[in-house]
Amino acid sequence: MTSEAENIFDRELYFARLERTKSARPDILSHSIATELAERLEPITREFNRACLVAIDPDPIAAAIRASDKVRNLDIVEPAASETLSLKINEYDAIFDILDLHLVNDVPGALVQLRRALVPDGLFLACLFAGQTLNELRQSWLEAEELVTGGVSPRVAPMIDVSEMGALLQRADLALPVVDLDRTIVRYPDTIALIHEIRSLGLSNVMTGRSRKPVTRNLLGEAISIYQHKFSDEDGRIRATIEVAWATAWAPHESQQKPLQPGSAKFRLADALKVPETKLN
Repeated sequence: MTSEAENIFDRELYFARLERTKSARPDILSHSIATELAERLEPITREFNRACLVAIDPDPIAAAIRASDKVRNLDIVEPAASETLSLKINEYDAIFDILDLHLVNDVPGALVQLRRALVPDGLFLACLFAGQTLNELRQSWLEAEELVTGGVSPRVAPMIDVSEMGALLQRADLALPVVDLDRTIVRYPDTIALIHEIRSLGLSNVMTGRSRKPVTRNLLGEAISIYQHKFSDEDGRIRATIEVAWATAWAPHESQQKPLQPGSAKFRLADALKVPETKLN
């Protein structure tokens, strides 16, 4: 785990907000992710005896996993503010981590915990907000704060890039990593509607470096004006980018395909291209 000084996110505040919004939190996001997860499980021919689901809103996700008939026994583990998961070594042959890693301070450490809980050739499948998610809101806040206060403070969380996620999987000793991005443009009547939805999901700003000063009417008005000017359509509705990264990898096993060793190719590239080979001195 990282030290408190290095933490980007206040996980205690994050879970407190999730608890406050639990009874009224919209479930459209969880159901959408559950549908996508079911589609991604469909082409997998394996059947998993014991799997683990790590998720904030586990019920729709768990229902989708069970309906897939790919998993015989499913344990549900809710993420903890401490980022420590009570998982035994070699306990599961599949782990699903859903919509948590984007607000984890020690992502490499979390992935190592999950990797150790997998049996050899066990499946790891995760999804998280990534890439350019809410980039329009981030830009609008930064520009507004610069204009109004002459400085900036973090208001929209940084996101993991797809290439970074692949490297993190390899760093955690997970094999055959594949990461892809689902990009959706969501439209809202105005910026306030977007901000209200973020709050209703318990996903408002929990960065440790956030400003503790209340947002003034002047600052909010400037941010709304910038967003409306730069990111609205002809009908006046605003656009918000949502990108969800899906990561799949496997715990290493000797049966898995290995990359070829350098110099092991049976045919020369020059022969395939029908060109003379030129050796460098």
